[in-house]
Amino acid sequence: MTDSTKTSDLLAQLPKGKGPAPVHLWNPDFCGDIDMRIARDGTWYYMGSPIGRKPMVKLFSNIIRRDGDDYFLVTPVEKVGIKVDDAPFVAVTLDVEGQGENQILRFTTQVEDQLEAGPEHPLRVVIDAQTQEPAPYLLVRSNLEALVHRNVFYQLVELAVSRQINGQNWLGVWSGGVFFPIGLEP
Repeated sequence: MTDSTKTSDLLAQLPKGKGPAPVHLWNPDFCGDIDMRIARDGTWYYMGSPIGRKPMVKLFSNIIRRDGDDYFLVTPVEKVGIKVDDAPFVAVTLDVEGQGENQILRFTTQVEDQLEAGPEHPLRVVIDAQTQEPAPYLLVRSNLEALVHRNVFYQLVELAVSRQINGQNWLGVWSGGVFFPIGLEP
């Protein structure tokens, strides 16, 4: 079966409706990998070319699932592997409401998912061991994350306040009643 046939079959099986499909409930047979990749900047590629139709990308983004370190597009009857360079989503905008402990941070991803950082959508920052560069992530759903775009991360840094955690001073942001550390205070 060719990649084009697999993709056409996959589209025909998708449930009609809004929001992510219940992929966690589906356990179809693995049908192999397809030549689809999500780049670190959130661009989806099929057979080496960017997928230019945003509705198509949004559709695929609703059936993605991560099992261990592998990513799949899943329907009730088919599961195909895809490559993800970093995270399948990118948080591209930030809206801020309120301030201090009552602050709400609302993120929008490249596929227009809107999320409020908080207990259900925590923020975390990973420091690259070699470059010491921070890579911030926001949980989107299940074990799927959005890489927070650099410009959005700079906005978070501007909002950062100091808080002591386990005897160390951290800079971080409040959202949804939760303090999210983003780095040790210099």
